[in-house]
Amino acid sequence: MRFESACTTVLVGKKASIDGSTMAARNDDTFLTLTPQKFVVYPGFKNKPSTITSGQNGFTAKRPETGYGYQATPNVDVEHEGVFDENGFNEANVGMSATESVYANERVLAADPLVENGVAEDSIVAMVLPFINSAREGVTRLGEVIAEHGSPEGNGVIFSDKNDVWYMEIVTGHHWVAQRIPDDSYAVTGNRIAIQQVDFRDAANFMWSDGIQEFVVANHLNPDLSDWNFRRIFGTYTEFDQHYNTPRQWYGHKLLSPSLEFEPEDLDLPFILPAETKLTLEDVERVLSSHYNGTDFDPLGHGSEADKQRYRPISLARTQNSHVLQVLNGVPESASTILWLCFGIPSFAPFVPFFGNSSANDISYTDTPMELDIKGNSAYWMYRTLSMLVESHHSQFIQMDLDYLKDARQFQHKFVSEVTNAATKLDQTHMNEFLTRQNKVMTDEMAKRTNKLISQLIMHGLELSKLTFKMDANL
Repeated sequence: MRFESACTTVLVGKKASIDGSTMAARNDDTFLTLTPQKFVVYPGFKNKPSTITSGQNGFTAKRPETGYGYQATPNVDVEHEGVFDENGFNEANVGMSATESVYANERVLAADPLVENGVAEDSIVAMVLPFINSAREGVTRLGEVIAEHGSPEGNGVIFSDKNDVWYMEIVTGHHWVAQRIPDDSYAVTGNRIAIQQVDFRDAANFMWSDGIQEFVVANHLNPDLSDWNFRRIFGTYTEFDQHYNTPRQWYGHKLLSPSLEFEPEDLDLPFILPAETKLTLEDVERVLSSHYNGTDFDPLGHGSEADKQRYRPISLARTQNSHVLQVLNGVPESASTILWLCFGIPSFAPFVPFFGNSSANDISYTDTPMELDIKGNSAYWMYRTLSMLVESHHSQFIQMDLDYLKDARQFQHKFVSEVTNAATKLDQTHMNEFLTRQNKVMTDEMAKRTNKLISQLIMHGLELSKLTFKMDANL
């Protein structure tokens, strides 16, 4: 069963990005190397009663009878793995990614224990995303669900729209804090409570569970003399954090704030920093695809064996999907949301853009089999195959892969620009059908490019066999 995942999150405010977009990104890492996923669009519904029932922990709850359609990347094996819709946009152009697993300390959990059958990661998206009109509403809606049902685990949840990116951390059975990422800043975190100073006078940029201040005082939980630091009150400060969690945050800041120097095992690394330059989509993807590249800690690098295994990297073989939820500004709103989705290992596989306001996805994304079918047409298995091939002969194949990724990004940028420009001439009644067709065009083109590269890598790989012997040219 997959009750929790181990992920990495990158968030970017609209004035920190090069094009004025908001970006909310996460690697969805499971505890299994293969947990096949699919990419679907759930239709909207009106006056239709429904109940969510979790096969993982017994959570059950009624949902509002009217809701938006939304994208999601659920597991294929729902019976054993649970649903876990994970990420997507709804028809109101609100993005959600859930969750980043986080862990509270024993003091706060003793005072407010986790609720065994509360709302968990496998049900959160279905309980919230269809019913919200803004990122802030997402925090409010989930806060209400937690107040009613409780939480069985620690979760960091992302909400985004064209103006705002909110990060919400649910840390005990009933308590949480959410922070709006400043427009000129970015944030990085990985499986550790991230939010630090909370300003309870600033309701525009912070939200919190009812009674959290009184809860901390009544249970003597604040170790600081004057500050109210959410991470220090509710979080953990362990050696495990220093090897599994904080190095990922350190490397994200190393890439995005190169002028600053931090240590990978620093337990007080900042969550949010002002952007030093205008951040691009490629900057965010570079963080999500990284494995301490250029350092002694790179498992694929040249450091000592001890260093190469010292820290848990960001990109892993068990990254089941990596995604960037981007909301563009300055384009028609109905064409402003793009889910950049990577179903392979993000170190080697591309992020493919899908416009949010579409009604269906290609069969190659919706019909993922549980096992690789070499004759099949599955995007998940195609990109996993590419990833395996490149890593298996990394030094020989990586340049071909990097060239393919660069060419793909160039094509995608041009494609997105052409689609958003064309969208300005369309009325709303035709937009959904138009964007659905364009997503199909992108899917087909990327499949063609990827299968061509896979063929080239296999042929090259056959020439790398060690079962060879050089003798006379005639033999």
